[in-house]
Order: sequence, then structure tokens, then C-alpha cells
Amino acid sequence: MTTLTDAWSWLTTAAHWSGENGVWHRLVEHLFLTVVCLALSCLLALPVALVLGHLGKGGGLAVNLANAGRAVPTFAVLVLLLLSPLGPYGEWPTIIALVLFAVPPLLTNAYVGMRGVDADVVRAARGMGMTGAQTLTRVELPLALPMILTGVRIAAVQLVATATVAALAGGGGLGRIITAGFNLASTPQVVAGAVLVAALALLVEGVFEGVQRLAPAGARGSGA
Repeated sequence: MTTLTDAWSWLTTAAHWSGENGVWHRLVEHLFLTVVCLALSCLLALPVALVLGHLGKGGGLAVNLANAGRAVPTFAVLVLLLLSPLGPYGEWPTIIALVLFAVPPLLTNAYVGMRGVDADVVRAARGMGMTGAQTLTRVELPLALPMILTGVRIAAVQLVATATVAALAGGGGLGRIITAGFNLASTPQVVAGAVLVAALALLVEGVFEGVQRLAPAGARGSGA
């Protein structure tokens, strides 16, 4: 109980929220890293998943390969990248490691969503003279949108939680509060940093849930 009380005291101390090492600055760094990695992950995973889902070929292999990446810890990938020629290039090792971590849920959910579209609806669209591109963008994509958004939500929450590894590579983010706590042997600061990361992950989860609830009916769904 004393540790929790001390952590609360740390969080409610105004001095810990201001300055270059303050919570607000680290929060902005954490959000920026999350948004950049999520955007890059979407650019890489979603086009591949949508095309493969539309064609119905090669998707299973791609999803299995992407999911195999989940077995490799993000920290291990980060260490390998830091030891590679990319090591000196600032945030890039961290960004690459996080992007690789976020690709599987995006790829899997988007592909499953595309393959889950009613085949009769697709055949009807083609019977109306729609081209493959028109069928993909006007029929399959809207119907698969709930699963796609679910994949984006899962990836975003996972990135928020995992972006703390950036601190281990000298990067910014809320992870710096935790590592600083370890360096100072300050358990309350470590707990406070962990609470901040957990609270941010829950907030991001809530935002995406709200977006899906406010979206048109066709874009709602819990996914898998």
C-alpha cells in the first residue's frame, strides 16, 4: 500500500509533469511514436491484406507468416536492429521493431474481414458489371470495415503498451519514466510510469471503441 501511495504522490507532484523529462513531454513523444508506427503498419499491411483477400490467393500464407512474427519478442528484434547497420540511425530501429509487431493484427483482421464477405454479394456485384477494383472498393471493403477497424484498434493498443521499449534504445516516450525510476531505484516512479502507460492504453482503446460506435452501422462490429 505504501508503494501505491508513494506512486500517487509522484503522479500528483506538479514538478514531475513539466520540463523536458516531464510527463507531458514524454506523453507527446509516446503518442507521436505510436501514431507514426501505426500509420506505417497500416500502409504496409492493409493494401496486401485487401488485395489478397479480394483475390483469395496467398492470404493464408501471408497471415501465417505475419503471425509467426508474434513468437519473436519485440525487445529481441529491437536488440538485433540496434546491432545491425541501422543501429546508429536514431529512432529507426525502434520504429521498425514496433511496425513489425503491429503488422500481424492488421493483416489478419483485414484479410479475414475480406474473406468473410458474403460470396453471393460479390457475385451479384460482378453480375452488375462491376470491375474487380469497383467490387473491392464499393462492396468488399465497406463490408469488411468492421474487422479492419478492429485490427487497427488492436494494433494501436498494442503499440501504446509496447512503445515503452523505445526507452531501452535511448528514445523518448513514457518508458523513459520507468527506466529513470529503475536507474534511481525509485519503485514509486516505476509504478507511476507503468500506471501512465496502462491508462494511455485504456484511453486509446476507449477512443477507438467510441469511433466504431459513432461510425455508420456498416463500420461497426467487434471483430476477432
